[in-house]
Amino acid sequence: MKKLMTGNEAVARGAFEAGVTVAAAYPGTPSTEILENVAKYKEIYSEWSPNEKVSLEVAIGASIAGARSICAMKHVGVNVAADPLFTYAYTGVNAGLVLVCADDPGMHSSQNEQDSRYYAKFAKLPMLEPADSQEAKDYVKEGLKISEEFDTPVMIRVTTRICHSKTLVELEDREKVAMKEYIKNTKKYVAAPANARGLHVNLEKRLERLEEFSNETPLNEIEWNDKKIGIITASVSYQYAKEVFVDSASYFKIGFSYPLPMAKIQEFADQVDTLYIIEELEPFMEEQIKAAGIACIGKSLISNIGELNPDIIASVLLDQKNEMISYDSGSVVPRPPVMCAGCPHRGLFYSIAKKKRNIMITGDIGCYTLGAVPPLSAMDTCICMGASISAGHGAQVAFDFNEVEKRAIGIIGDSTFFHSGITGLIDIIYNKGNAITIILDNRITGMTGHQENPCTGFTLMGESTNMVDIPKLVEACGVKNITVVNPLDLKETEKAVNDALALNEPSVIITRWPCVLKKYSEEDIKEFGPLDNKCIVIEEKCTNCKVCGRIGCPVISFEDKAIINETMCVGCEVCLQVCPFKAIEKVGE
Repeated sequence: MKKLMTGNEAVARGAFEAGVTVAAAYPGTPSTEILENVAKYKEIYSEWSPNEKVSLEVAIGASIAGARSICAMKHVGVNVAADPLFTYAYTGVNAGLVLVCADDPGMHSSQNEQDSRYYAKFAKLPMLEPADSQEAKDYVKEGLKISEEFDTPVMIRVTTRICHSKTLVELEDREKVAMKEYIKNTKKYVAAPANARGLHVNLEKRLERLEEFSNETPLNEIEWNDKKIGIITASVSYQYAKEVFVDSASYFKIGFSYPLPMAKIQEFADQVDTLYIIEELEPFMEEQIKAAGIACIGKSLISNIGELNPDIIASVLLDQKNEMISYDSGSVVPRPPVMCAGCPHRGLFYSIAKKKRNIMITGDIGCYTLGAVPPLSAMDTCICMGASISAGHGAQVAFDFNEVEKRAIGIIGDSTFFHSGITGLIDIIYNKGNAITIILDNRITGMTGHQENPCTGFTLMGESTNMVDIPKLVEACGVKNITVVNPLDLKETEKAVNDALALNEPSVIITRWPCVLKKYSEEDIKEFGPLDNKCIVIEEKCTNCKVCGRIGCPVISFEDKAIINETMCVGCEVCLQVCPFKAIEKVGE
């Protein structure tokens, strides 16, 4: 049976068919749907871990215990998981382990464009790169076999287009894979220096065997056509190259991209007149091929910035440009991303935006990063998960030490706080810091599409579970000044911010209100009530002063008077509270 699947769905199907029994991840676009789909297979234990490092360690533990395991994350998540990854490359596996890494060329939802293939080279791990959904499924199965045959974790690199595009996938039955016996082996699994020195020698020998395998495996496949042009390519770039050159070029499609099959590449290069390397982002293959003394053309023509597409390849390699449909660019209204109507973060950012003259606001990764854009403009930094608290502490230390009268406020989401914010908060307390931390508890992991997290009360598998109490956790870290507010209540929120600014010691404000797009649980309805009212403009009272426009709500527009789009409004009342003429009223109670 065949089914149309995204690459992420296909990866999950591959895990199911391969007999995986343990899967772990932290949600991050474009990888999120992998674990969401794995969780549909009840033969597999699936979990959202607090961060990528923990998720990989969970998979490693399962692998050592004897169960096939899979871990998934986006490219920046590999940075977080790098510590256990590098060491597990030394120790090797018991049962197979595959780490699926989703890169994001073009930065559709990421803060950088890192090329994760270099992690395979750096950690000395085999790397596979599927070019469509069928291969995404097959490569998971093949990766687990390679993992067990060569005693190594295996990385599979997918990209945004592979993750989210759909191709036909042939479905097969689940393989019955018994648990491998766990045998205590401290020389293998205890990576103390005395053991690790020997493990490093084994690792180098393993790489030699993996390169031999790379030259033999059908995952690296030559397609002979016209030999005037030869193209070495991988992943979705293979699809783009085929679309542009069709059968006017020969292709060496790389599916096993580290170690590269250098002997086979030399054989291919010897038979073509001109050799192009077409790969997204960095010259990962090109560097190694040139180092082997093989002449080729790559990044001198093809940029290492942004994702590729057939138009780019046709333009830079064949000087062909497709005609574009003409349009009046002056009539196209720019539509930057904004917080949703009724977003609970809006009230908080509006409250602190009025004080930003003497405040540095260190932000974090999430929907609330949109607090940085006009009209709120209430965030100054966004570095990485958890950096808001640590950077806020660093900024406050710098201000205080150099007698600069400024305060630092770190703003972080609930899931991000669990991911890597707790240690930053402990750092503030331990080092007698003075920074203010605001934790935005919107009762779900919002930006990646409403995944459960430790404070929601449910697991990835839909089971009720223990709910981590953020105020108690913060108190346990040593914070004395803790305030929980409804961020849609501007007076309450502004008072909490003012009180925190008046203190000469660390404090934490927790804004607690559900994401407006969240499907309310029974507990949510009991605590917050239904959010199904509307706000309307009383035209005779409206002076068109546009103060309500300062909150950046997408339901508000202006002609002669302010206008509220009632089909989008949820009655959060933030606009009602800022209107100086009481020209906005709530209806539907």
